[in-house]
Amino acid sequence: MKKIQSIRGMNDLLPDQSPVWQYLEQTITGLLQRYGYREIRFPVLETTDLFKRSIGEVTDIVEKEMYTFTDRNGDSITLRPEGTAGCVRACEQNSLIRDQVQRLWYMGPMFRHERPQKGRLRQFHQVGVEVFGLDGPDIDAEILLMTARLWQSLGVSDQVRLELNSLGTAENRNRYRLALVDWLRQRFDALDTDSQRRLDSNPLRILDSKHPETQTLLAEAPRLSEFLDPESRLHFQQLCSLLDSAGVQYRINERLVRGLDYYGRTVFEWLSPDALGAQSTVCAGGRYDGLVEQLGGRPTRAVGFAMGIERLILLLDAAGVVPDSVARQLDAYLVAVGDFTAHALLLGEQLRHRCPGLKLQNHCGGGGFRAQMKKADKSGASLALILGEDEVAAGALTIKFLRRDQPQQTLGFEAAVVLINQLVRSSQF
Repeated sequence: MKKIQSIRGMNDLLPDQSPVWQYLEQTITGLLQRYGYREIRFPVLETTDLFKRSIGEVTDIVEKEMYTFTDRNGDSITLRPEGTAGCVRACEQNSLIRDQVQRLWYMGPMFRHERPQKGRLRQFHQVGVEVFGLDGPDIDAEILLMTARLWQSLGVSDQVRLELNSLGTAENRNRYRLALVDWLRQRFDALDTDSQRRLDSNPLRILDSKHPETQTLLAEAPRLSEFLDPESRLHFQQLCSLLDSAGVQYRINERLVRGLDYYGRTVFEWLSPDALGAQSTVCAGGRYDGLVEQLGGRPTRAVGFAMGIERLILLLDAAGVVPDSVARQLDAYLVAVGDFTAHALLLGEQLRHRCPGLKLQNHCGGGGFRAQMKKADKSGASLALILGEDEVAAGALTIKFLRRDQPQQTLGFEAAVVLINQLVRSSQF
């Protein structure tokens, strides 16, 4: 019988990989909580119309990439390809953003039917941040300062760079779109095939083309910055000034437009091309002041970003900055020599209670001393805690170091607790 395999582009996360994911997720969520952001959770499945109305029907995501099907009631349902639209729907439905400021974050899987490759999967995972009810450049600056602090915490500040742009208002973009299309039509034959297709459907995405000849041509094209209204121009200048005063380095990229129709004014990307190659964007976002109204709510200012967990894992791996303690899933392995299984189980519970933070595994399944020690070594633990007849009689515990050249010690239980706690606090296993 043929074995069932996972769906292409939807990968398993194996036990040896999960500690790095947990480390990254805990670092990110801990930072967000320090800034006063609160978690929101919403469904993986939404009505298809939500994404058509928010992302835009003539985007690649809606036209080519969404996992959409008709359910038993005849409704069109879609696995979420991104998180912002679902977050807006949840907030509006539950009256969270009616005359209120909300700083929110979420985490979970997203789905797009793309060609799987390094850094791009069909089921991928994102952390998203959304802020509702604030319109000044200060909140735009805060989320960029927050991401800059995250790179510092992870040790990858020298691996990423920030690119910024302002898309202005919808009116600004409409006027610019007309000028750009007029200019490009006169050079239609010089465009790549994909850009020719986008000229009528989504011309601003041509600015984001990866085709070298098209990029060379665009160097002479009209610039969006020339079409910004004074208020949008001032907003962007103030944002840049705030980043300058905070020492955050950035590059203004006037061709940065992002791939979703709902963006306006500030847009940004954190890139790591040296470490990640073609799929270099690790965090991206911007303002979407019109989206809530577009989905049926009241006019609401909003800004946010999403970061891809898989790409951040690749970045951490390429930079070699994951702490050794993260890869170590166990600190200690408790070996019971002789008929002391029940005693060992109780001792394990006492150690977990008395030594907060200790990652301890009890040996289960029987076996002799040598077999148990082999399993202790194979477990990756730094210590073997040995309980035998002599230790039970003396109320003691033998501590054997498995990863460094240090003599084993037999200590009374209280002294053993003190030593283990010292090792846990200092991470010197």
